[in-house]
Amino acid sequence: MNRFAPYAAFVMRLAVGGVFLRHGWQKLFEWGIAGTANFLHTQAGVPFAYPAAVVVTTVETLGAACVILGIFTRYWALAMMIDMAVAIFAFLLPHGSPFELEALLFAGALTLVALGDGPLSIAIQFKRGS
Repeated sequence: MNRFAPYAAFVMRLAVGGVFLRHGWQKLFEWGIAGTANFLHTQAGVPFAYPAAVVVTTVETLGAACVILGIFTRYWALAMMIDMAVAIFAFLLPHGSPFELEALLFAGALTLVALGDGPLSIAIQFKRGS
């Protein structure tokens, strides 16, 4: 392992968190929770679409912001993996839609579950007792 390897988590957090935040921002501020719920119900056939929209939007906004900052990264990344697995298997594959982005985000989130916050994170300050 080289001396820069520990900082890979920072780059991955910015990339994965940034993409999720962009999509969460769209759900929250462009479509709204009701619009997201309508999409989930009519296009994806998700039961309990409104609570699902709240969960997905929370993961993709609050979770993404926490991942970018390095706060509870492993937990939020696990939630992101579930988000992408559901998107791939419940919506994209059955509709014959491409799923490259979602698969890449799943892999990135899996990497963050393995790497954790990394040394360039807010959480590291709490772990040091500062």
